[in-house]
Amino acid sequence: MQMAADGWLLLILSLPTQGATARMRIWRTLKSLGCAALRDGAYLLPASSHHQDALQELADECVREGGGAWVLSATPARNDDAQSYPALFDRSEDYAALVKTWKQAAASLSSLGPAELNRLHKKLHREYEALRAIDFFAGEASIEAEAAWSDFSSRLERLLSPDEPHETEGQVSRLNPSEYRGRLWATRKRLWVDRVASAWLIRRFIDPEARFQWLAKPSDCPRKALGFDFDGATFSHVGERVTFQTLMASFGLEEDAALLRLGAMVHSLDVGGAPAPEGSGFEAVLAGARERLPDDDALLAEIGAVLDSLYAHFQREGQRSKTTKDPK
Repeated sequence: MQMAADGWLLLILSLPTQGATARMRIWRTLKSLGCAALRDGAYLLPASSHHQDALQELADECVREGGGAWVLSATPARNDDAQSYPALFDRSEDYAALVKTWKQAAASLSSLGPAELNRLHKKLHREYEALRAIDFFAGEASIEAEAAWSDFSSRLERLLSPDEPHETEGQVSRLNPSEYRGRLWATRKRLWVDRVASAWLIRRFIDPEARFQWLAKPSDCPRKALGFDFDGATFSHVGERVTFQTLMASFGLEEDAALLRLGAMVHSLDVGGAPAPEGSGFEAVLAGARERLPDDDALLAEIGAVLDSLYAHFQREGQRSKTTKDPK
């Protein structure tokens, strides 16, 4: 456990005995902020501008309810106190309770439908993130919980998307684009981030005459087709690369800085990692288009135009950056 903090904030409050609703609301806020109770009416938090604002807002609410409240900066008088304060924020028992909940939930996952699985995943993820947000001095318990959540989440996602490709080891072979023209390409229907971006990349940079077949399941892939983005496909995840990045590497497109930026965005949305600034907007547009357009050919046409625009934007930004660095 990290045993250091830049400073401390102390909230001292009192409320009238009447007004049970206000007392409960204030208590819930104290809990959500992760305050440590020193005694009834005295609460401690590590100092930060966010905590300062939150405690002051809570103090103002106490006053409006007819009570009294003060937000103070606190400095331990002794080194022993400075060392003991972080221990007040130990979240080990809270993490243990969450992990127990995940284990119990895992036993019934196979009996749930997709909608129920989605709701369960969102609910448990919110609870986990709420605890992480108030784990100011993360220790061994948080590391163990992170591993447990990763295992549980992966199991749940496999049930939700049984045909999602799994990462494989190996090198990406360099291919001759001229040998991949006018071909039939196949991937799973109801396109999502990696699949729709890969289809756009194929038609725009690899095979302008590409024809696509959208599969109900990977086993439906015709022998003559070049499959992509499913286990056993010709092109899929390799190492840390998602399918879009595998295609880039296979056909020598990694020198294109704008495509590299698109690849980073696809990677972050598909498997996680450093978020791309444009990612959330692209994902929202894609989600909306999927709601409106049940046909994957129409979806590819619409999202392809979005990717065209993003690619042009990244190209222009790259040119500006190069001009700024080398005005000559």
